[in-house]
Amino acid sequence: MTTPPQAVADTMRWMERAVIGLNLCPFAKAVHAKGQAHVAVYTADDEGGLLEALLAEADDLLRLDPAERDTTLLVVPHALHDFLAFNDWVGWAERGLRRAGHEGVLQLASFHPRFQFAGTQPGDIGNATNRSPHPTLHLLREDSVERAVLAFPDAAEIFERNIERLEALGDAGWRALDVGPHDEGTSP
Repeated sequence: MTTPPQAVADTMRWMERAVIGLNLCPFAKAVHAKGQAHVAVYTADDEGGLLEALLAEADDLLRLDPAERDTTLLVVPHALHDFLAFNDWVGWAERGLRRAGHEGVLQLASFHPRFQFAGTQPGDIGNATNRSPHPTLHLLREDSVERAVLAFPDAAEIFERNIERLEALGDAGWRALDVGPHDEGTSP
């Protein structure tokens, strides 16, 4: 079973090698370099308390100054392994965040080891843009997203560039990044 420290290590390796290393998110590097990205782990093996954990992380994020913590990733290594169930759960979580008063303040992004865009095949390399080692819920501050988009003139083109980058990398190149989950004690 993946321990919280291993889930955090897996997530950090994915962020550094894929998200930042491949520049899949041009906004991630600065937040990571400044130590403003927090990684938390939900350790239960069902989603029974996951919404409460997500809302607690949202409250913690908003209590802190953005210069201290600008974003939070909640990693879920033991639940929601089925992508369709995860996708449904994310919709439910977005409604929960709205009911908690976070609409217009926080945004929820999601990543999953089996992420699949609508209309694609499971093996399409483009799906890797949103594939993480474990199911992951990413809380972002709306203000920070807006500033980042203004600073990046062609933000709308990020998705297309990411697909092109991954197609050039190919399946073998993606596997060589070694950004999947690891067992405790194995070296990446």
